[in-house]
Amino acid sequence: MMTNALFLAGLTVFLTVGWLATDLSFLAPYKVGLFRLHGTLIVGGVLLLFFNLCAAYYSLLRWLSLGDAGRKLRHLDHQLTTRDAVLDDVGDDLTS
Repeated sequence: MMTNALFLAGLTVFLTVGWLATDLSFLAPYKVGLFRLHGTLIVGGVLLLFFNLCAAYYSLLRWLSLGDAGRKLRHLDHQLTTRDAVLDDVGDDLTS
């Protein structure tokens, strides 16, 4: 799940940086001065965007894939603790 979030965040940042590079092409003659003076700020902004997107995609993927895990686990617990459980030896350990 984390690898998927990292991949989606990296892809989104790559596409955003590409879009901005084409949209801000009028700044091309000044790129040396811009990166010399504001390079760390630009890289910090890109990293901040990447980590925020990573967290957002991770929470979205957790919400989508683990949405009904509690209901499934409650159902399994109920099945194991009934008298006619398939796994009687495990059911006895769970009720004590």
